[in-house]
Amino acid sequence: MTVSYQGRDYALVMFDLDDTLAPSKSPLPDPMAAVLARMLDDTLGCVISGGRFTQFEKQVIGRLGEFRGAGNLHLMPTCGTQYVRWSGTEWETVYAEYLTDDEKKRTLDVLETGAKDLGLWESETWGPILEDRGSQITFSALGQTAPVDAKAAWDPDGAKKESLRAYAADRLPDLEVRSGGSTSVDVTKKGIDKAYGARKLMDILGLGVDDILFFGDRLDEGGNDRPVLDLGITSIAVEGWEDTYAKLSAIVDG
Repeated sequence: MTVSYQGRDYALVMFDLDDTLAPSKSPLPDPMAAVLARMLDDTLGCVISGGRFTQFEKQVIGRLGEFRGAGNLHLMPTCGTQYVRWSGTEWETVYAEYLTDDEKKRTLDVLETGAKDLGLWESETWGPILEDRGSQITFSALGQTAPVDAKAAWDPDGAKKESLRAYAADRLPDLEVRSGGSTSVDVTKKGIDKAYGARKLMDILGLGVDDILFFGDRLDEGGNDRPVLDLGITSIAVEGWEDTYAKLSAIVDG
């Protein structure tokens, strides 16, 4: 089955997670979980985000519960460096592009040194600043579980995050260093971003760019959703989950 948007049919709807389907690091709100489940009854869906799979379990799977369209849901943690789908009995990992021990160590050292040199290593945080997600290393300036309002206030124009991204990119030329969420910098193997994940999923499912509709809150130049738009996939810019809910509901229920 397909969904229709502006006169075109799409076989798969892809979503960013934080600040698109839900507030950052938070579970899907009830209305969003309900409309997503309705969509998945008939249409393929994918969630692609920088978090590890355990974050997807808390934010998405745990909120959907048991639903008829589980087989239609495709999950791409850590910006598509991993792909997880429902086997009929469990969520199985189809592939994972893990970093080597050397790549992890160098990345952790560069991010910590850079954050301290740039004055971005905060003393009051909510959880770890650095996290090894297997296929991705993530720097979160205020910790992994910082409240949404604190994160929004820390770097409203993105300048702090960009300074660390540039610092790390210069020192890790063999790896991919990009801006993540509102306070984060992500590092993966070279050439991996959300466009990489989208291309991998298209190959696996036999889809083309014209078959996918994407929702994201960071489609601006330099935003971590922008690579999907640049790939040629029709993309809908949103500002928070309420905006996504309104636009998705009009497509699914309209």
